[in-house]
Amino acid sequence: MKRSEPSKAVFRCLLLSSVLVGTAAMAAAQKKPETPAPSKPAPAAPAPHPAATAPQANNSAPHTGAPGGAPNGRTNSTPHGSNPVNTPGGVGSAHGGNDSATRGGTASTTTGGTGKGGSTATTRGGTAPKTPATTSAAHGGTTTTAHTSTVAGAKTPGTVNHPGGGRSVTSASGHTTNFNSSGKRTSVETRGGTRAGFDRNGHVSSIHTHSGMAINHGAHGERRYESKRPGGGRVVGYGHGRGYAERGYYRGGRPYMRRTYYYGGRSYAYAYRGYYYHGYRYYGYVPAYYYAPGFYGWAYNPWAAPVAYGWGWGASPWYGYYGYYFAPAPFYATPSLWLTDYVVAANLQAAYDARAAANASAAAAEDQSAAAGGQVTLTPEVKQQIADEVRAQLAAEREAAAHPEPAGAVSSAPPAGGDQQTGPDERPASLDPAHRTFIVSEVLTETTPEGTECALSPGDVLTRIEDSPDANQNVKVLVASSQRNDCASGSQVAVAVTDLEEMQNAFRAKVSEGLGKLAENQGKNGLPAGPAAGAQPNPAGQAQPDLTVAADLEAQQDEASQSEKEVADAAASNQGDDD
Repeated sequence: MKRSEPSKAVFRCLLLSSVLVGTAAMAAAQKKPETPAPSKPAPAAPAPHPAATAPQANNSAPHTGAPGGAPNGRTNSTPHGSNPVNTPGGVGSAHGGNDSATRGGTASTTTGGTGKGGSTATTRGGTAPKTPATTSAAHGGTTTTAHTSTVAGAKTPGTVNHPGGGRSVTSASGHTTNFNSSGKRTSVETRGGTRAGFDRNGHVSSIHTHSGMAINHGAHGERRYESKRPGGGRVVGYGHGRGYAERGYYRGGRPYMRRTYYYGGRSYAYAYRGYYYHGYRYYGYVPAYYYAPGFYGWAYNPWAAPVAYGWGWGASPWYGYYGYYFAPAPFYATPSLWLTDYVVAANLQAAYDARAAANASAAAAEDQSAAAGGQVTLTPEVKQQIADEVRAQLAAEREAAAHPEPAGAVSSAPPAGGDQQTGPDERPASLDPAHRTFIVSEVLTETTPEGTECALSPGDVLTRIEDSPDANQNVKVLVASSQRNDCASGSQVAVAVTDLEEMQNAFRAKVSEGLGKLAENQGKNGLPAGPAAGAQPNPAGQAQPDLTVAADLEAQQDEASQSEKEVADAAASNQGDDD
């Protein structure tokens, strides 16, 4: 039946009314009662202490058995010397050392930190960006200018004062400079995450980049660059294509490390055997050659009469430069004293070459002029201590030559089940109570009580005064003899076990080189004749040079140059605040 128009209109009205009523009912059912406003605002929760930004860890986990793993030693980002067992690719120090952490750098802490005089507290690891305002407030610092940021990682210009003195100043460009309580600049942190430490004269002494590279500046113009190598190991450069690179391998199922040196377009390699002590891996130098027992005995015992020897250094620039510090003995009663002068001279000559490569002629002239004349700093008493170490090394090498280690098959893969420690601990020579005297072989920077840094240069002499390392794997040493502007003679500093192990390995390598020179010069230039040296290759000490070392050093130099410019710009941005 056809419905009439009035009936349709009535139907539509009833339908619309039903919809409106239902909608209102649903809205009423869903509406929540309003909560009354509090009588006063609730107190804001206190800001939590900001956790330190995690450093860029590279070898912080125990070794997983992968050969040539992430580098360790002074280029890691964990506390210095604190890494557990790692891969053989990363020797923990320049001449082998444990799988410990970076030598230098600062993890994220308070701005101005907990160190004395407002210096940023360090973990000797990689640098991480900081948040000055919240950190300073957590430590009770007085904020004189708002120092907060709404952008993660960014820093707003301002000044933060620190308990006990010292302050941190952030420039308009985002770089932060830290000053101790005396107003002396101790460090600069760039907005990009690179940190630089300063010596007592206001000069940059160390740089630790956000990528993990560590750069040490010597007091005499030397440079030392250390960085991780892709695939494992380290690259250590001195500028202008000079330095070495490391890579791990296995021999007879035991971890080894080879180090390829590159100087003047020529490369050569040394081998280092891995061993363990208290859960840390160290590497010890393995001589490439052993000599006949009679020759070792001749080199160990005193000569029948003192002899004079002409070294021929008189016209060498390095010899004149270090004239205030070192002079060879006029007579040699024992081969060990002859070898002592050889080892010290080799360190000084290498340091001078590094200075020359860094184009530090102006500093050389200044230092030489100021140091001319007076008594030679490296005394006969300190030399005798070194000579005693030489004799101990000769005795140890003679014993090793009588019982050489089997060569073993070379492999890039670890033995079945990995290469974790299976035998007893072997105390490193750097912690042996019988060995306390060390010759610095590479530029190091150490922290002073006032928060600044001082340098140790090749040829400086240290005496270890502790036998057990602290929690950061550092031990105290006495600076027995040092060069001008270095850490002062008679002062005490904390040095990483890995650095002492490096010194010991460099010392052993130079003694081995010196034995070869002694064998060549028997009966010449005043030296007495002795038994035939009878040099024989030591299979375990043979290593083939790495073919990529030159390219690695060049790439490292490019990165280092950019980082040093970044630090120079950051230091200049707050130059006016340095008292």
